[in-house]
Amino acid sequence: MKVKSYINGLGLALTVLASSAYADEATLSQIQTRWAEVNYTLQGDAQKDAFEALLNEAKAWTDAEPNNAEAFIWRGIVQSTFAGAKGGLGALGLAKDARKSLEYALKLDASALQGSAYGSLGTLYYKVPGWPLGFGDDEKAEELLLKALEINPDGIDPNYFYADYLYEEGKYTRAQQFAQRALAAAPRPQRPLADAQRRIEVEALLAKIGKKVG
Repeated sequence: MKVKSYINGLGLALTVLASSAYADEATLSQIQTRWAEVNYTLQGDAQKDAFEALLNEAKAWTDAEPNNAEAFIWRGIVQSTFAGAKGGLGALGLAKDARKSLEYALKLDASALQGSAYGSLGTLYYKVPGWPLGFGDDEKAEELLLKALEINPDGIDPNYFYADYLYEEGKYTRAQQFAQRALAAAPRPQRPLADAQRRIEVEALLAKIGKKVG
């Protein structure tokens, strides 16, 4: 009876875990899909309003699962891209919130979503102004971007982020190499819109690099 009870209890526990994992996957997919729509198909006030609504969804996810690194990664991504859409002084507050979310995600699981927290945080560090206005730091940015590449060397995002960083640093030949690697990345079937738009960004970056390197 004890063995049977143990097996039944284990089966219930595994069912609960599987249900939880499925729910996480569904939430992740929903936020990823909506983020791509908001980031790439909306503009102006409509985009800002949509980002605010999406941020509320991301916050609800982290509130419900405070130990879920994926949830905090996407909270940070939404906050950082919302900052870019918002602009002005309000953008810096969102950027600081994004840094906190991404740093917390790294504490929970640095390898989550193939090291996405490193790439997103590194991008923040080279996009945000430095002291005294912000926390921008090019050296810190490169350190984080390289960690993202260590975890996901063939991914479109980490290669694009690093290529963009190198372009901003005036290292055009290396930037071209990483941009080409980004363009050669395998597609992500679950993220067709994000992939298509990222490739457009990579091609635009390559065009800018081409003007510098001849």
